[in-house]
Amino acid sequence: MKKTIVLSLLTALLLSNVYGNEHQNPAEIMQSTLDKMKAIATQNNQNSTESNTTSDVFDYKLKATKVSDNVWCFLGALEGPSKENAGNMVNTCYVKTTDSYVVVDSGPSYQYAKQAYAVMSAIKKLPATTVISTHEHDDHWLGNSFYKDEFKAEIIGPKYINDNYKEGDKTRMFNTLPANAIKGTKIIPVDKIPTEVLTLSIGGEEFEIVPVGTKAHTDEDFFVYMPKRKVLFSGDLAMNGRITSNRHGSLLGQLKAIKMMKAKDYEVFVPGHGLDTSKTGMDDAEKYFTLLHERIIQALEDDTEMTELSEVIPMNEFQDRAMFKALNGQNVQEAFTELEFSEE
Repeated sequence: MKKTIVLSLLTALLLSNVYGNEHQNPAEIMQSTLDKMKAIATQNNQNSTESNTTSDVFDYKLKATKVSDNVWCFLGALEGPSKENAGNMVNTCYVKTTDSYVVVDSGPSYQYAKQAYAVMSAIKKLPATTVISTHEHDDHWLGNSFYKDEFKAEIIGPKYINDNYKEGDKTRMFNTLPANAIKGTKIIPVDKIPTEVLTLSIGGEEFEIVPVGTKAHTDEDFFVYMPKRKVLFSGDLAMNGRITSNRHGSLLGQLKAIKMMKAKDYEVFVPGHGLDTSKTGMDDAEKYFTLLHERIIQALEDDTEMTELSEVIPMNEFQDRAMFKALNGQNVQEAFTELEFSEE
């Protein structure tokens, strides 16, 4: 149906251009037609975005991707949070057990979590009674209140969610998302805070929640490992297809975390942001942080000044990754400062 509409539109525009531009050559007429079609498509996209952000409830258009037996993930866009994507740039996952769902990161809002659960309910109608929040960045856990309201779910996460956020705070998602996406969202506390490896057995599925134990992506991060399924959820300790933001983190901590995760026997890797869920999906992050570390050490040995970093450490191998221009320069500067004063 869509192909027929597009073909009809192309034909109409082409005929219009032919009869309206008798002195243009065929190539010019075709280019003019394509330009008009592009303009129409752009306007339609703008109208669609405006309609979504002004409707009663933002439609996230979520689709669940099955990454392993009993494991589905919602994989977000390779970009930062915006009014247009309403925070759908994060990865969140569901694990189906015999009698419930375990959620790994609940997403950026109540509405996102509600819509994700609706998608999963079409696969199997089960309560979501356990939610694991991998770290304190709010695009990963502001959906928690949906699961608490609907199922009285137990929320497991780092202490810094409780320490740094309280009901009524206007976090990044509250300040970024459109009103119809953030509506209903509440900040609620974490119920259980692991300080060492926490092993859970829920409905026939086994989970290891592993604290890194030092600042890595944030002051405290967890990764989640399923030994029977050989599935590893990294949270934001590793991303692919885009550059990470290390604004609250530590280069040395990131390298420690990656080493810890690489020691696990996994076949499926789910990043906090990124679309590659294969066994090699962590390799991009490992390479980025390893090269960054090596080059900063060399720059320090060469007495490189901060003002010279962009030329000395460009990290051009990663320039085709999403968000490179926005984030890489800051990552280099902050890692340089960290290593300059470290006792490594």
